[in-house]
Amino acid sequence: MTDSPRITAISWAMVAILGFTWGGTFLVTEIALTGITPFWLAAGRICFAAILMVAIWSALGARLFKSPVPMGTWTSLIAIGGFSSAIPFMLLAWGQQYVTSGFAGVSMASVALIVLPLAHFLVPGERMTWRRSLGFVIGFVGVCILIGGQAFEASGAQLETAGRIACIGAASCYGISSILMRRLPPVDPIGLSTVLLLIAALIVLPAAWIVEGPPPLPDTQTLLVIAFLGLIPTAAANMLRVLVIRSAGPVFMSITNYQVPVWSVVMGAVILNEPLPPSLLWAMLLILAGVGLSQYGALRRLFCRSG
Repeated sequence: MTDSPRITAISWAMVAILGFTWGGTFLVTEIALTGITPFWLAAGRICFAAILMVAIWSALGARLFKSPVPMGTWTSLIAIGGFSSAIPFMLLAWGQQYVTSGFAGVSMASVALIVLPLAHFLVPGERMTWRRSLGFVIGFVGVCILIGGQAFEASGAQLETAGRIACIGAASCYGISSILMRRLPPVDPIGLSTVLLLIAALIVLPAAWIVEGPPPLPDTQTLLVIAFLGLIPTAAANMLRVLVIRSAGPVFMSITNYQVPVWSVVMGAVILNEPLPPSLLWAMLLILAGVGLSQYGALRRLFCRSG
């Protein structure tokens, strides 16, 4: 049985870093997709991250479990490896061909709403209170306002319904993997990050070959972009995600998904000179209010202790 979640100042710093990192990933991914196909991009970043993490893990002694392993643990690890990156990466890559970027953003924000009821029944110490539920709903409304008219508008694509199902499926995968990860026995976080990436690589490589054929030979710029995606938003961010879920819990981790659309919009304006929506301020206020309400207890303990 896992301990109760422990939310500290470091936990808040880690989810802020994750929100910023994943918010900027969309821009980098667009650059990479000019030189490689979607499934092989997913395979490339996962494999690069896995190789990097294996080197780090080996240098630290390649330790994984801190106690005898209960039955079914390796089955859970295989499921987490698939649900945490391999399957959602592929679903999003396929689904975003047929849906608007706004709908994709909203579907990622829905991770928090998916995690909340799952954690209520499956994770000790993660009860679904009225304050927590209302906070997540307010935050989700803020994301919808930020994205605006694109949130649920139709793309007109023939496979749009299937694409929307794929995006929601990806969000569900993230939610399920967070719950399963929290329920694991005591484990080394670097070892867990490494093993999950290795499992994801074993899933995504054959899938990419089946769907898109042999891997293309990308140019130098695309290879550098894939290496960056593997290093920062995959390897480093995956390790932070493991640390947050294992210590602060999946519900706390899910507030990252409300930050991602905000950073994506802001970076698009700063880097690509895209116009900032006039609703940005109101959306950010709602998101912050939702996060504050849902995490009221954690914030109160943090500032009371600091004072």
